[in-house]
Formats: sequence, C-alpha cells, structure tokens
Amino acid sequence: MKKHQPMTILGTPILPGKQTILNLDIARLHTRAKVEVPVIVERGREDGPVLLLNAGIHGNEVNGVEIIRDIIARKINKPKRGTVICIPVLNVFGFLSQTREFPDGKDLNRVFPGSKNGSLASIFAFHLMNNILPHIDYCIDFHSGGANRFNSSQIRISRGNPELVELAKVFNPRFIVFAPDREKSFRQAATRSGKQVLLFEGGKSLDFHKRITMRGTRGVKNVMHHLGMRDFSEELAQMPMPESIIIEHSSWVRARHGGLFRFHIKDGSKVEKGEIIGSISDPYGKFEYKVRMPASGHVLGLNHAPIVNQGDALIHLGSTNR
Repeated sequence: MKKHQPMTILGTPILPGKQTILNLDIARLHTRAKVEVPVIVERGREDGPVLLLNAGIHGNEVNGVEIIRDIIARKINKPKRGTVICIPVLNVFGFLSQTREFPDGKDLNRVFPGSKNGSLASIFAFHLMNNILPHIDYCIDFHSGGANRFNSSQIRISRGNPELVELAKVFNPRFIVFAPDREKSFRQAATRSGKQVLLFEGGKSLDFHKRITMRGTRGVKNVMHHLGMRDFSEELAQMPMPESIIIEHSSWVRARHGGLFRFHIKDGSKVEKGEIIGSISDPYGKFEYKVRMPASGHVLGLNHAPIVNQGDALIHLGSTNR
C-alpha cells in the first residue's frame, strides 16, 4: 500500500494516525430500538496490513470479548503502521441475553456469507462480509468452548496454507490444531474471500479466565509485531513462552455411562493410553465407572459439567500424529 492511501469504512474516511469509532447498524429489536455494533478503528501514520480482531460471534462466549477489551484498554491496538479494526462483540443480541444465538434462533457462525434478504442473522452476516471484510488482510476470530466445555488456548487452522501455519506459530498458543472449516462459518467465508484467518479457542462460555486472556492478548502482540505493525520486542522478551504443540488429529472421548462426572486432570495435560482421568457415578454411591483414556494425547478441551449423560463429550483429545 502507498503511504496515506485513502480508506473509507461504513462511509466514514479513516485518517492516518487517528482513532475512529463506527457503528455497524443493520437491524432493530422488535421494540424498534436500534442495536448498534461498535467498530473501533485505529490507523497508523504509515499504511500497512489491516488486521481485524473480532469476538462474540456467539453471544455467550465472553472470554474473547475480554481479550479484545484488554487490548483496547491497554492501547495495544494502536499500530505505528497499518490498521487494526476491533469488533469486541459481533453478536450484540446474544451478548445482551447471554445466549449463543441470534434472536431469530440462528447460529450466526452457520449462515455466512449471508443474504441481503435472508434471516436476521443472515442479513447481519451479509453486511459484515460486504462492509468490513473487503478492507482487511488478516483476522483473528476469538471463540470459547460451548456449554461447560473448557478449551485450552489453541489456534485452529486448515491444512495447506503455509502462511497461516507460520502466523499460528507466531501467535504461539498452547496448541495449533488442524481443523477443517465449518460449513457456512465466518472462517470459511473469510478464507474463501482471500483473507488469512486465525480462529482462537480458549476458556468456556460465560466465563473469564486470566490465563486464556493473557495468552490471547500476547498472541495479538506477536502477530502485530510479526506483521511490522508495531514493535513489541521489549515486552515479548520479558515473557518467553514454549513453542506451540501442533495437533494433527483430534477426537472426543465420550461418556459410556450417565451420572456425576468428576475429573482430576487439567486442560492442556498430556495423557497416556489407559490412564484414569476421572470417574462417573450414580448419586447414591452404588455405582462408579472409571474413565480411562482410549489413546495417548493432549487434553485440548475438558467438560466441566458435574452431570453428564451417556454419549456426552468428556475430553477433547489431540494427537501429534496424523
């Protein structure tokens, strides 16, 4: 990009060296009240890459919201070169009601690229794709585990993209997981539009976790530093982290019995085949089943629910072998 190339988002000129707060206003509640999605744009004095940080595509996944809030509050999103666009809460509707879905019952992350004349969620997806996405080069999409599932910090990417693998290593989560794009997800639609997308998973719904927030915030610094947007070398040198573990394959270990579930491992732990990691019992002390690992691997996600049904996912187990 040439220096001081014109940039206009949502009809508003974005000036070099300035912060601009926009509103993605495309819908109203049934009360006719507006629901505006704040879009915070920080443009450096020199042109360069455009990075989108977004969270809350599922309204109850608030740890990503906290990560972007922390980034904005600490002014990490102010680049010397290039532009950082922050959308802390994409699904404001779900965030207000602390639910995953849009008011129309749709999962926003299953309707992309959307439609101008579709459902409410589809209309929102359409406007995001057509008003924000064309301006960006890179995106970090922040998510948390659904329901009671706690995810260790991980970046999920598709295979076959060397630049994305390099970016994931630069972000430096606990794990890098090769996972195919979900059909009609934001990641799939953005990738098909030629954008480089890292999907961050960490923590669980309706919960903040300090370790997850720290890892997410540090990852953004790593990426911005790598892209030449801002020099964070001094700060990053004070917090050295081990290299990410690359997960080639993952699957869920499911409950063979329903009952009260208790576990005695931590997310991120390495486990061995046959290792007992918890137990499931009835409420009356008559029955207890020991949960053994069917294979060796790393615990990418862990069900924190105290009560499980037969077939429920207990452990998301990752393997470094294909």
